[in-house]
Formats: sequence, C-alpha cells, structure tokens
Amino acid sequence: MSAPMISLESATSTTSLDQLLATAKPSGCTSSSCGVSTKPADVDQAIWAKIKNHPCYSEEAHHYFARMHVAVAPACNIQCNYCNRKYDCANESRPGVVSEKLTPDQALRKVIAVANEVPQLSVLGVAGPGDACYDWKKTKETFERVAGEIHDIKLCISTNGLALPDHVAELVDMNVDHVTITINMVDPEIGAKIYPWIFYRNRRYTGIEAARILHERQMVGLEMLTACGIITKVNSVMIPGVNDEHLVEVNKWVKERGAFLHNVMPLISDPAHGTYYGLTGQRGPRALELKALQDRLEGGAKLMRHCRQCRADAVGLLGDDRGQEFALDQLPGEITYDARKREAYREVIARERGDHATAKSEAIETVKAAGDGSLHVAVATKGGGRINEHFGHAKEFQVYEASSRGITYVGHRKIEQYCLGGRGEEATLDGIITALVGIDVVLCAKIGECPKTKLMEAGVRATDAYCYDYIETAIGTLYAAKFGVEPQAATA
Repeated sequence: MSAPMISLESATSTTSLDQLLATAKPSGCTSSSCGVSTKPADVDQAIWAKIKNHPCYSEEAHHYFARMHVAVAPACNIQCNYCNRKYDCANESRPGVVSEKLTPDQALRKVIAVANEVPQLSVLGVAGPGDACYDWKKTKETFERVAGEIHDIKLCISTNGLALPDHVAELVDMNVDHVTITINMVDPEIGAKIYPWIFYRNRRYTGIEAARILHERQMVGLEMLTACGIITKVNSVMIPGVNDEHLVEVNKWVKERGAFLHNVMPLISDPAHGTYYGLTGQRGPRALELKALQDRLEGGAKLMRHCRQCRADAVGLLGDDRGQEFALDQLPGEITYDARKREAYREVIARERGDHATAKSEAIETVKAAGDGSLHVAVATKGGGRINEHFGHAKEFQVYEASSRGITYVGHRKIEQYCLGGRGEEATLDGIITALVGIDVVLCAKIGECPKTKLMEAGVRATDAYCYDYIETAIGTLYAAKFGVEPQAATA
C-alpha cells in the first residue's frame, strides 16, 4: 500500500475552510517524509525556489498546483496560420480561445474569487487571447492590481516575442520571473510558411521579411530575459512537413540563449476552428510522432511534456479547466481576498509532496533493479500524483514510461469521456482505444468489465487494483512483476 492519502481529495474547492484548516494543522505530523526535498537533481536550488509551485515549469508541481489565465490582452501584432482567436467560446480547449474578455478591474475581481475558492492557485498568467506584450498597458495594470492584493501569487506572461524586448525592464520591476515565448522557427524561410504577416513599428510586414524581423526580436528578447534572471519557457508548435524537422535546430538555438524549458506542442488543426491550416487540410502530428521528436530533443534544452495547450481564460489544475465556474455574472459584486484557504492547502501539500517523493524514489529504485524492459502506462488521475480517476470519467490519460533508466512522464493523451449516460459509448471506446496505441497498461480508480474486456481484446490491460496508490508505486510494482524482481515494500 502507498502512504495514506492526506491531502488532495480533502483539499479541493468543495472543502470548507474549517475542514481544510483541521487537515493542515494536525496534533502532530506523523509522516516519515516531512521535509523530504522534491527538487530534481538537475535543477539549481535558486531555480527550484522559483518553479517548485509553478504547474507549467515543474512537472512535479503540476500534480498539486493550479494556474489562472485572465483574458485582458485581446490585441495581437502577428497572424499565425494555426491561430483563430475566438471569444464567447466555451466548448473549445486551445490557446487563443476565451468566453469573455476582461478589463483589469474585472480581472482583479475574478482572480480574488478564484483564489478564495481554489486553494491550489499559485500562478496568474496573461496569455492573450492576443499578445500580452503588445497589449501591454492592460497586462501591466492587471498585474499591478493583483499583486497589490495577493502578494504571494506568481506572475507570468505568454508572448510571441515581437514586442517583448520593449518591456523586459518593466517585467523585472514587477517581479515577473516566468515568461513563455512561442518560437516556431529560426529560419525565416520556414517562418514565412507559418506567419502571413506581422505588425511592427506601425507597419505591416509579410513573407520572409516579416519572419526575419520576428526571429530577430524573439532572440533579442530571450537573451535579455536570460541576462535579467527571468526564467523562460519556449513553446513550439509542431507542424508536420513545415517545421517538424526544423525544431531540432530551434531547440539548439533556445538552449544556447538560456531557455529553461522547451515545450513542443502538437498543431491543433480542426477545420471547425477556422484556422488557415485547418481549412487547408494541414494535419497535426500523431501522438507517437510527437513523442519521437521529443525523444530526439533529449540532451538539448530541457523538455516540458505535461503541457495541455490551455485556453487564454483557463482556471485550475492542468487538464481540469474550471473557468466556466467563474463567469463574471456569477461573481459577487464586492469581494475581499481571504488567504487562509490557500495557506492551509500549502501546509497540507508540503507533507503530501514529501510522502510522494519518498514513494517515487523507492519505485524508481525498484525499476532500476529489475531486468531490462519497457512498459508504457496510461493513468487516469485527478491530480496529487495518485491513481484517483474513474476510467469512465477521464478526459485524458497521463502517460509514463518505465525502463531500466527509471520512471519518466512522457506526455498525455486526450480522449472523449466514456461515461455520458449511455450515449455513444461504443464509438467513444473505439476512439479511446485508438488514443491508447502503444500503451501496455491503463491504471484507473475504477473500470467496468465491458471496457476492460474491450481494451484487453485490443492488447491493452486495464486495472483498478492500484486505486489511490501513487502512480510511480503502481508502475514500479507492475514493472517488477513483469521483469522478474520482487518490488520493495512501500513506505507506510
């Protein structure tokens, strides 16, 4: 059995403040793992202090902490062939889409409402729906207002980089220490296939000239951020036949200029979205193609594999968007920030993260001690590093690979929810099976006999035998059983 679960299920938005405080302040900490560091060995301590609670910059943190994007920056200075910014759109989950645009005043009200109800909240970002640096006045005013009310929230922006160099000094002054730049090319000839035009210094540029200016500004901005000690993540959209091979070169360039993370994302190319690529038939990469490219990039800039390509108004844990719960017309007119729930949650999570770190370390040692082999596991989880989601309720699986090197998170697979009141379940299961190509085992909190049998017929074992265990503990046990080594006893 894994260490007893003390936190996540009892520390969600449905928990009262009194219950959370009681969980956070027990009569005495009985965990053998209190104080255990969860810092990866390859991350500097100063960097870890900045990223340890940021769900986008730390794969470990994304199990426990939530982000919030406020849609205060609708104006944009470039056109991308994969982008169609939409407003009042609740049913699409992709960058550039929002249900409502906000003023800085409205954003402050909404952030306070979320902070009071979502104790996992640690980060506030401006990711559009246009460009945070081009629509700078609104971005800056929003950050200033929020920082004046919630002093411990991390501030970050996402930008295409064209206007970034003009605002680096202000980002430093506002203590913004996380910036994401979308960089899809370092060769303007390839860039011309991705960007029809840019708007720079009151003039529109097209073709290779536009891509050259954008490239130069992106590199200058990245170098300035690195010099100022701001942690940078580079997003790149993988577009088969356009820049997929070229992203190897992009990875080299951004690593040389100090990027902390490189996030290679799949092109979203549905004709219904109305993008140029969607309407002209440009396909997105398959899951195995994306993984193959990410594997090629290992050894270059550190890779992010847990991105969910969030909406510009996303709220909550990655993969669990709660934005629709906080529409403006549902918020109280007057609202005051109460820090107690977030503070109590962090006390709870500090203990849980220590227990998880110990269990993960033991599981990795079990795998390394076993024989050579490879096991690909898809996990249904609601967060906390636990197997705690019903198969029929899952909208994605988190994918892990176990080998003689250890246990590695390699990405996620989005799926259509299987249990929808008996409507179209057979077709939905066919889609899930397709999404699980290359997977050996599915781990979930509960699964019915029908989908379990269908998965087995497709060559995928599904089990709920490890319900609520830590993910790595279950994978270590499965790997040891398959490759002939008895698993170590789990920590009580």
